[in-house]
Amino acid sequence: MLKEVLIVEGKADVTAVARALEAECIITDGFHLRRRTLENISAAYKKRGIIILTDPDSAGENIRKFLTKKFPAAKHAYIPRDEATANDDVGVEQASPESILKALSKVRTLELNPREEFSAAEMIQFKLAGGADSSKLRDKVGAALGIGYGNVKTFVRRLNSYGVTREEFLAALKNISSEE
Repeated sequence: MLKEVLIVEGKADVTAVARALEAECIITDGFHLRRRTLENISAAYKKRGIIILTDPDSAGENIRKFLTKKFPAAKHAYIPRDEATANDDVGVEQASPESILKALSKVRTLELNPREEFSAAEMIQFKLAGGADSSKLRDKVGAALGIGYGNVKTFVRRLNSYGVTREEFLAALKNISSEE
């Protein structure tokens, strides 16, 4: 049983999580966060901690941002978009048990004082910006590091905010390069 409570968007997400592991989940019902739901999340946050596991789409990202403002010490798990897509639908409910477990093995917590380890200019140097395949490469690196996909600005912010070290970053790039 997972110590923390997972925050997911819908009932189908709870079913998908249950196929992967035993965990208590709180459903946000999309962005329709009712007062009672927020109270339940707050109680879980204080007692056990929470892990935000929203869909890898814009709606999921908006829910994640909203919850992060309310619960800054929340943990974050990201399922890569390609592992959460089936039948032209994107969501946690589309992910395999293995993908859910992999995302939960790479949980990150936002740092209160983000570092300035990485810059947008540096992303060009690593071919993570400005190239034809930059978006795909950012997606792969984000998946390897457990920080999810984002445009260059979001990606750099996540690298710095989730405490990704230079060594982790370079190792992820090296592993991806060796796989291709």
